[in-house]
Amino acid sequence: MDNNNLLINLEDITFSYPGEAPILKNLYLQLHEGERLGLVGMNGSGKTSLFHVIMGLLKPDYGKIEIFGEKVRAEKDFRSVRQQVGLLFQDADNQLFCPTVIEDVVFGPLNQGKSRKEAQEIARKTLALLGLEDFEHRVTYKLSGGEQRLVSLATVLAMEPKILLLDEPMAGLDTDIIKKIIGVLEKIDTPYILISHNMDFISDTTTKVLGLVDGRIILGKDKIPHTHMHSHGYGHVPHDHSSDSSSKES
Repeated sequence: MDNNNLLINLEDITFSYPGEAPILKNLYLQLHEGERLGLVGMNGSGKTSLFHVIMGLLKPDYGKIEIFGEKVRAEKDFRSVRQQVGLLFQDADNQLFCPTVIEDVVFGPLNQGKSRKEAQEIARKTLALLGLEDFEHRVTYKLSGGEQRLVSLATVLAMEPKILLLDEPMAGLDTDIIKKIIGVLEKIDTPYILISHNMDFISDTTTKVLGLVDGRIILGKDKIPHTHMHSHGYGHVPHDHSSDSSSKES
């Protein structure tokens, strides 16, 4: 693939929390223009940590990070990255901190230097995209979990990022909200990396599936621990599809 279209380039990234063994080990990852990558792996495999390394919220022990063709190392480098890369946190409580929905959604555009009028126009357009036109003055902490998830996504999309990092966007949501998020992802043309445990959701929303196993990125759906939702009753647990074994829980 043409490296001129390379948006994220991670080389030999190793990261460990203090006093612990490395959770990311000599990891390589690339995201190109037009790509929508799905990232799956077991709980504790380092998926969220990887996103935080990309955003400069965690500092790797060693390795190279390039975003938009530029090496990023220091905090000042990552300030620019955070203006252009939108991170949807797994927990909405880490994303929403204003009293009302409109205040949360205008915060990002205002922080980017937009005028109050411009920010409000962007916020209303974004809320409409997510079917939240009537949510402007809703009190954020009184929203349901699914509604908070959608508003969290709105705060990210309102910044009009060049890249999206989506950490479990469907976690704990009902089918209608999941369908709405799939519809939104189909409408936008922003490249993204999406973390999910569910291979059906990943298959519906991405162009390539990667796995994070033993601290490294691997290819091949058959090698990646994953879940499905289908009729034999084991959709919500990891299981084996090989012909010579029955479904397994782990």
